[in-house]
Amino acid sequence: MFIIFATKSLNDGTAGFRFNVMGQKGLTRKRKHKHINWGIKHDDCMTAIHMGKRSVYFEHKATPRKLRHFAG
Repeated sequence: MFIIFATKSLNDGTAGFRFNVMGQKGLTRKRKHKHINWGIKHDDCMTAIHMGKRSVYFEHKATPRKLRHFAG
């Protein structure tokens, strides 16, 4: 079955959720503290976009560590 948009809450108690949008997996988090980040960071497995207290992480297509059954 093909799911266009699926979300699932994070299980570590933080404000955010995991997502799967047309096969693109990732997660988003909101910080509680006043430490504010801005910018884009590229790692081996994910690309992180930091916008103030909100961070969005996108999984790369070919990665050594996959997010298995992440959100649908």
